[in-house]
Amino acid sequence: MNVEQVVVDARGVQLPGELAVPAPAAGLVIFAHGSDSSRHSPRNKYVAHVLNRARVATLLFDLLTPTEAQDRRNVFDIPALADRLRAAHEWAGRRLDLAVGYFGASTGGAAALWSAGSASDVHAVVSRGGRVDLAAAHLADVTAPTLLIVGELDFDVLRHNRDAQQQLHCPNQLEVVPNATHLFTEPGTLERVADLARDWFQTHLRG
Repeated sequence: MNVEQVVVDARGVQLPGELAVPAPAAGLVIFAHGSDSSRHSPRNKYVAHVLNRARVATLLFDLLTPTEAQDRRNVFDIPALADRLRAAHEWAGRRLDLAVGYFGASTGGAAALWSAGSASDVHAVVSRGGRVDLAAAHLADVTAPTLLIVGELDFDVLRHNRDAQQQLHCPNQLEVVPNATHLFTEPGTLERVADLARDWFQTHLRG
């Protein structure tokens, strides 16, 4: 597998990232991390590792520059985060000819759905503990098959995801992970997230 440290050109803003491409690759998943996180998120890196083992390429990148991340308003600016995700998608498309999916966590889940709602070339979306309520205006426009994964004990986010599922018109599924809180730190819960994401992307990136 080829692992490369890259710089994503997001409409003139340079954002560092890591691109991992197994050979052959069945598709590409671009990660959108949540607030107070980055491309170094151990949870996202674990999910990416599981996807790589399943021959799915991954791109983890910083949605914000270090200066931007210091302003808390930016981490909740979902339209701007969605635009950065879209720019990363376009950047990746110039390098790889692969079906693309999005994996979003927390506010990154909202960015993933917001971006997918305005594009027809996203083949699948997985949201982990996503603040999908922040993308409410675009949920009805999402056409990509969407998997919502929420911890059983993440009560507010679970309620938001159940509401969001009623607004989605695309093929969708809600998976509630038993005994899990928002960050899936409980034993076995992150492994369950990774397995669910792997199966979803393997199914939908390959058509």
